[in-house]
Amino acid sequence: MKPQDLIISSSKKFWAKWALAFRVVPLLILVGGLKFLSYYFGYEVMSLNALFTTMVAGTIFLLGFLISGVLSDYKESEKIPAEIAASFRTLLDDAYTIQIVKNYDEAQNFRIFLKDLYDTVFLWLYKKTDTKTVLDKIRNMNDYFIGFEKAGAAPNIIIKLKLEQNNLRKLILRIATIRDTDFVSSAYTIVEFMGLVISLGLIIIKIEPFYFGLFLSLLVTFLITYMFYLIKDLDNPFDYSEKGEAGTEIPLSPLHDLKNEFGELL
Repeated sequence: MKPQDLIISSSKKFWAKWALAFRVVPLLILVGGLKFLSYYFGYEVMSLNALFTTMVAGTIFLLGFLISGVLSDYKESEKIPAEIAASFRTLLDDAYTIQIVKNYDEAQNFRIFLKDLYDTVFLWLYKKTDTKTVLDKIRNMNDYFIGFEKAGAAPNIIIKLKLEQNNLRKLILRIATIRDTDFVSSAYTIVEFMGLVISLGLIIIKIEPFYFGLFLSLLVTFLITYMFYLIKDLDNPFDYSEKGEAGTEIPLSPLHDLKNEFGELL
């Protein structure tokens, strides 16, 4: 690997690892500045008590509940790109079989159609086309299946093709549902509210010495805000439209590998 490629790769890994932390920095600067002004002008009118620490603990518990919920969906979503690639490969292989066994040249056109469908799916993942367009193209497979049946393809091959069509449709709808649905949106609202209250409380709570209070305020704010951003990102692991495959987005490597092999498969 060339030195410049190594530097670019390292910088991408560094940014992917620390991107969320950098997003929190502006808020930390704001909280730190307000904490200093509160101390300087004597607005630290509250003292640290058990009620406040209980509220912090409750917020952290709620964050744990949210992340456990979104992680289960995230782990399930990691399988989807590989399953989509597997469906495409199966459809291409079956079309090749029909073309060779039945000497049916229209099967080659079906494989070209699959390449076009694959490109459409990629555009859809980056929100450059809508879900209906993808589903319509998947439905258009039926025209080729009718031709295969007329050409005398074995019924079990047609059934297999229909099963892969249905599987591909379900995977697309699964991604669409994940992208368009938030995990318990009301829970996000209460976490946002509690995070705001805790940050404001830390600003006006008097903790001696001052620099320890400042450190504690920034640390708690960082942890709550970072976890909130992380949960929001994990909740939509297919959001490629803004940053591509960075951060918590699920890698599309199985689909990229298929794209590189399409020339051989056709």
